[in-house]
Amino acid sequence: MDLASNEDNTVNLQAQGSKKTMMKKLTTPLLAPYKTTPFSLFSDYDIYLFKKGTHYNLYDKLGCHLLKWEGKKGAYFAVWAPNAQSVSVIGSFNGWNPKTNPMSLREDQSGIWETFIPGVAKGDLYKYHIVSKADGGVHVKGDPFAFLWEVPPKSASMVWNLEYTWLDKEWMDNKTKRNGLNSPWNIYEVHLGSWKRKLEENNRFLTYREIALLLASYVKEMGYTHVEFLPVMEHPYYGSWGYQTLGYFAPTSRYGFPQDFMFLIDYLHRNGIGVILDWVPSHFATDGHGLGVFDGTHLYEHADPRQGYHPDWGSYIFNYGRYEVKEFLISSARFWFEKYHIDGLRIDAVASMLYLDYSRKPGEWIPNKYGGNENLEAIDFLRTLNETLYKEFHGIQLIAEESTAYPMVTRPTYVGGLGFGFKWNMGWMHDSLFYFSLDPIFRKYHQNRLTFSAWYAFQENFILSLSHDEVVYGKGSLLRKMPGDTWQKFANLRALFSYQFFFPGHKLLFMGGEFGQWDEWYHEKSLDWHLASEGLHSQLCSMVKYLNFLYKSEKALYGNNFSPKGFSWIDFSDYEKSIISFMRHSVDDKEHILCVFNFTPVPRENYIVGAPFKGYWKMIFNSDAPEYGGSGIGNGLGKEAVSLAWQGQPYSLSLTLPPLACLAFKKINEDQPEN
Repeated sequence: MDLASNEDNTVNLQAQGSKKTMMKKLTTPLLAPYKTTPFSLFSDYDIYLFKKGTHYNLYDKLGCHLLKWEGKKGAYFAVWAPNAQSVSVIGSFNGWNPKTNPMSLREDQSGIWETFIPGVAKGDLYKYHIVSKADGGVHVKGDPFAFLWEVPPKSASMVWNLEYTWLDKEWMDNKTKRNGLNSPWNIYEVHLGSWKRKLEENNRFLTYREIALLLASYVKEMGYTHVEFLPVMEHPYYGSWGYQTLGYFAPTSRYGFPQDFMFLIDYLHRNGIGVILDWVPSHFATDGHGLGVFDGTHLYEHADPRQGYHPDWGSYIFNYGRYEVKEFLISSARFWFEKYHIDGLRIDAVASMLYLDYSRKPGEWIPNKYGGNENLEAIDFLRTLNETLYKEFHGIQLIAEESTAYPMVTRPTYVGGLGFGFKWNMGWMHDSLFYFSLDPIFRKYHQNRLTFSAWYAFQENFILSLSHDEVVYGKGSLLRKMPGDTWQKFANLRALFSYQFFFPGHKLLFMGGEFGQWDEWYHEKSLDWHLASEGLHSQLCSMVKYLNFLYKSEKALYGNNFSPKGFSWIDFSDYEKSIISFMRHSVDDKEHILCVFNFTPVPRENYIVGAPFKGYWKMIFNSDAPEYGGSGIGNGLGKEAVSLAWQGQPYSLSLTLPPLACLAFKKINEDQPEN
């Protein structure tokens, strides 16, 4: 990193108010070598909000801030450590000497320590040297509010600012329309460290700026509406994919500086692509320089391991009942919307937050005050999070990765819901992958696994996700999961993607799935991009691209995803042939799409399917088309519905169903085919 090339931007605090307004009396003076009277960024009102538990922009107050005071450039430092006996700032600017720059504890019982150090500049490294009152031990910690950290495995925080000139006004002005509940959401999930790499340069990561140009071009060409990044917040262990977070206010320095990450988001927005970040408030890494046992006590986490330690991930669990912890987390979420212009957060592992007994045996958890297993404090936190962010930022969405049947996850808090915008449909994912992994000869015995999700499809605002979790740890890639020979594997995967796109709910697909990656995802290597231009892989990619654009162009496919009025069965009972059919309807009930699926490798001729309207039905999609690698069995440009009542419908179509394929027909008018 070329620190010298980054301009030093400072804030002149004297321009914001008089010294009398800015200065706050502290318990001890700043010691040598800087014998000046320190000031504070905290007003009395800030402290009032902090103690009340409703200060949600703490990143403007706590942490490190470059500024000018009394004509001297330097940095203001503030850290919450209520159980510390003493705190010092140590860094590259003072030889890491804890005696040089001690901090002062405020007199207002806030537990906040602060100081101003002249001469500190952008790019300097620092940590907090904390001596605990609890045990007298020394704890050397990174800054919980740091805007930038050293590249891991190094662990110091870095003095930085967030100055950036945004060019995404057109996107920001139209966020509400772009990110609306009933706008098309077709998400491409990406891990920045392994989407592409510079193989010719020792397999190095691409930088944020390098990724911006390549990713925006690819996503735009493929027709996705949004990208979702696996957690970019700083994390010590790369192999955690970001889910063991420590830097809740810093994008990882592995790929560049904060301004470089801003450029990535800015560039995606300028190309009409929304940005969602994975965010992990459910647990955090136990590394010694992080949040755990921060001031010698369990400050951010519960002290009792039955509440404060996660057995699955070997990580600490936040204490959601502590005001300051709630403020820390909500400030973090708010930070990414305000400072980085993101469009949404996907909240990881919500189920682990909701239940006190999540992944625990009897006796390994503590019931709530009513004797139940619900984590009442976490539920209150999630509701406050959603209420706060939706109130303050228009045109955003919060997405829950919640794997249980907890009720009303995406319903407003005022009716008892959690207040999320969307929820991943984990049940649809599990049932669909189970069904499609079966040899077709056995599918007739399990058709209910495919159709069951329709009965709860409108209880929440669902996203149908085929995410990174399904292609790691020996699970195999999506293509590998499919049964049969190579042709059948591709045909099955085309059918799975088709089922995802036509079934109610918004869409998400993890990188590599779109061209049929053979190998399961591995974070240490690039996707096998050479496959994307080869044979059946290239043809699969072409089909996904077509589906992406079809989805965005058909209101019947996206505009009524969360209402039962947007979906109706034609037939789900032909399990002997493993055939299902259903309708999708637009909000105004003027556009209708008939979807028919044959999940066996046996073509079906003269198969009668009921239809609600007479006249010509134009075929808008055939996953078995030759250009997608299929056999080319089809029905011409469309079919005429005749007056033969069938499957509870007044009309019917006689179709030839291709093997392992999906057909989709759109009603044009009642008299003649469209020219």
